[in-house]
Amino acid sequence: MPLAIALEPAPIETDPQGVVRVAKTRVTLDTVVTAFLEGCTPEAIGEQYPSLPISDIYLVIGYYLRHRDEVHTYLAERQQRAELIQQEAEQRFSPEGIRARLLARRNAAR
Repeated sequence: MPLAIALEPAPIETDPQGVVRVAKTRVTLDTVVTAFLEGCTPEAIGEQYPSLPISDIYLVIGYYLRHRDEVHTYLAERQQRAELIQQEAEQRFSPEGIRARLLARRNAAR
């Protein structure tokens, strides 16, 4: 009996905010790729993120390996966006002196 060969699409989808996630989970492409690049095996990634089926992890890594340039561009854009959001938050809510403000608020409540 011949083996039926079927192409499996990568189980990734883009949410309304433009974040690429492993299909039907909250785990981002960033998370899986970063773990893989840090040396984690697919099995280790599966242990860290039990909502991911091991077969999906392998498919996502395969997608990354076939589309490295596009994925690295996407990851760089996500990193830039995260830095911008952090800068905006720090401008609105300065982290300077936060410990002192929190201690003063706690002492005032006593």
